[in-house]
Amino acid sequence: MGEILRNAVEKRRQMLINKLIAFQTYKKDDKHLFELSLTELEREYSMLKQHCHPHSNFDSIKIPGKKRRK
Repeated sequence: MGEILRNAVEKRRQMLINKLIAFQTYKKDDKHLFELSLTELEREYSMLKQHCHPHSNFDSIKIPGKKRRK
């Protein structure tokens, strides 16, 4: 069970890092994104979402290889 959780956390971290990089966010303070915890990445992503225009399609970033629901 521990391995499944660890993989899920790492997958979520990578997704958030990709989304932050898409908006030219590479660091928080003096730390690179890959040095941040999942909680810190989620907080940074949430802050970025709050400052975006509601019609900017911010949340519509598509990750390659991810299938869409129909």
